[in-house]
Amino acid sequence: MIKIAPSILAADFADMGAAVKKIEKAGADLVHCDVMDGNFVPNITFGPDMIKALKRYTALPLDVHLMIDDPAFYIPIFAKAGADILTFHYELHYKHKPAEMIRLIKENGVKAAIAINPDTEPEGLTEFLPMLDMVLVMSVYPGFGGQSFIPSSLDKIAKIRRKAQELGLDIDIEVDGGINAQNVVDVKKAGANVIVAGTTVFKAPDTAAIIAELKK
Repeated sequence: MIKIAPSILAADFADMGAAVKKIEKAGADLVHCDVMDGNFVPNITFGPDMIKALKRYTALPLDVHLMIDDPAFYIPIFAKAGADILTFHYELHYKHKPAEMIRLIKENGVKAAIAINPDTEPEGLTEFLPMLDMVLVMSVYPGFGGQSFIPSSLDKIAKIRRKAQELGLDIDIEVDGGINAQNVVDVKKAGANVIVAGTTVFKAPDTAAIIAELKK
């Protein structure tokens, strides 16, 4: 079953509380929160205080995507702030061992996910799949919203889903970037079941209608 995780990166930063209330009422399943530090990606968004504040406005799980250079330091902080899912990037494996990051996330009582960028092949994730709750495939280059979907992401999704099935795993595969009502069909067919949609949801004239359309 498809789950929709609107990205609040596309919401009005001056009224985040109202934004999460709106998407919850409209049928969203998760709230996707993009945390950027200006180092791992060339943008800065918000920190744990925003996560703590959002928790007061919604009962939806907070899906926190850490696009930061030092996830090991911040994982306990974001977990305490109210994150329900924490995602770190595989591209940091040269200085943060993925298995240790996953264990740290789970020790803090949070679901663990790993993300890959458009230039990263998914084969390196295989050994970690049994430890994970979710894999996030970036279908745009991380850092800014409003980019177009990269079609080669579909092959990566399919490879991850096939490998998970071979291992007998029923993990979530999330896709983030350029998703709309047209390409979401191909994304689902490839094997994804969690859809991040920012501009598509927050710029739509009818939030409930677009979320229903994406799920349908």
